[in-house]
Amino acid sequence: MSTRNAKDLTEAAIGSILGTAVGDALGLPCEGLSRRRQRRWFPSLDGYHLLLGKGLCSDDTEHTCMITQSILVSGSNEQSFARDFAWRLRWWLAGLPAGIGLGTLRSILKLWLFLPKKYQGVYSAGNGPAMRSAILGVCFAEDENRLKQFVRISTRLTHTDPKAECGALAIALAARNSMRHQSFDEFIEDLARLTREHLQAGHELQELAIMIRESVNIGESTEQFVKKLGCQKEVTGYVYHSVPAVLHAWQSYPNDFHSALRAIIRCGGDTDTTAAMLGAIIGAGVGKQGIPHQWLDDLIEWPRTVFWMENLARKAVMAVQSGKPDKAHSLSITGLAIRNVGFFLLVLMHGFRRLLPPY
Repeated sequence: MSTRNAKDLTEAAIGSILGTAVGDALGLPCEGLSRRRQRRWFPSLDGYHLLLGKGLCSDDTEHTCMITQSILVSGSNEQSFARDFAWRLRWWLAGLPAGIGLGTLRSILKLWLFLPKKYQGVYSAGNGPAMRSAILGVCFAEDENRLKQFVRISTRLTHTDPKAECGALAIALAARNSMRHQSFDEFIEDLARLTREHLQAGHELQELAIMIRESVNIGESTEQFVKKLGCQKEVTGYVYHSVPAVLHAWQSYPNDFHSALRAIIRCGGDTDTTAAMLGAIIGAGVGKQGIPHQWLDDLIEWPRTVFWMENLARKAVMAVQSGKPDKAHSLSITGLAIRNVGFFLLVLMHGFRRLLPPY
């Protein structure tokens, strides 16, 4: 790979991880709110609303960073990646994260029981794997077979429904497409080719992608489109609701980070995850410079700081290019424990606040 391409890939990886974090932080306060109530609570979506105008991240960013850490320490070795990511999931659960999905919770408990591989994961079509897969599309953009295999490993550790894998693959391919500035038709072709083995699940997602193209072409908003999917009040965590909603917002505003994030958050529901996925995709295309600087400055996530995430992205790209594993880009265990306690209390306070008007 040329120096020029290596530089572009690094910028895309940085943009994707930071885009995940910013989208996650923007969407988090709105999670679970209907479209109507969200607008009453947050008339403006020009900044963060969780803690005095500052943003913090949830499991979407944490999983993306864990995936990237596993890429770093494994180089491009699939077995090493699977083993390392499984351990990261175990220890992540041990840290008592707030708001973990039921499918992910059950699957990690299975990992702690050290069940044989064929019993790993749960049959769920949740969007957990999709929320962490964009960085795989960037890091393995030049090796399609490996891209597909790493998405499969990441998915099946927690979710075994083919829809979950197809959805995760769609997000990875979208990030690659965004990074390369390719057309949506090329994305649909790639999606059809790489999901062919899943038959019904892959075909259903391809049909949804065609619907997205037609909807964008006639000028429908993302909110109008998700209503056609059956999401009358909000976007659910079902992967064939959340992923199509994200892809529609991406195609509506492919290079406009601010407008795209606003559009997907206004759809309501699982807003931290949909905004994180969308931020990762667009971030891969526009890089760090395309993300509003104020949103980066107001992100107070710690110990996973913006600086830490940038360095992680750089090291992971280098590990993939060289094929050689590197030392873990670790975090302070004490720092993570302090952060998790503070974050849990903050989320709890936010939950109690929701008991009050406006309704």
